[in-house]
Amino acid sequence: MNARLLPFTGFVLVLALLGFGIWWSSTHDLREVPSPLIGKPAPAFALPLLDDPATSFGSKDLAGQPYLLNVFASWCFACRDEHPILMQEGKRLGIKLVGFDYKDEADDAKRWLAQYGNPYDVVIADLPGNVAIDFGVTGAPETFLVDADGVIRYKYISPITPEVIATQLLPRIAAKKGAQR
Repeated sequence: MNARLLPFTGFVLVLALLGFGIWWSSTHDLREVPSPLIGKPAPAFALPLLDDPATSFGSKDLAGQPYLLNVFASWCFACRDEHPILMQEGKRLGIKLVGFDYKDEADDAKRWLAQYGNPYDVVIADLPGNVAIDFGVTGAPETFLVDADGVIRYKYISPITPEVIATQLLPRIAAKKGAQR
């Protein structure tokens, strides 16, 4: 290859890669990260309750009922965007809303919930993050919809919005309830 064409070839290659990246980003929802756990049983877990660390709560307590597991933390800035939506819309889901406090000091999480309100039916704490690893959590906020059979049906990464509730969560919850009748 002619040495004078090498910079031009490199430039064209960079443009092609940039173009592919722009195309990929515009045709795929970057919040929809495929999870190998969708359609599989949720990991078994037992974690301390945030308000009562001597008492554990987990998958056995949730057996037979659908629930939404919402990963949050007091240090999570995006969780502050999501939290008012959960406060306003959480009960509309018609299923148990489980707060999963992720890698957070208990006192910080309690203060945060006292300040912003507590939309959760129960709050569990995973300070070391071990159960989060089992769920494939990459950060906060993340939300998992688990059906009454204990199977993960949906995972959402990013703050929950009214649109996500209306177009993703409520239809999945209704479909599963209809199938159980």
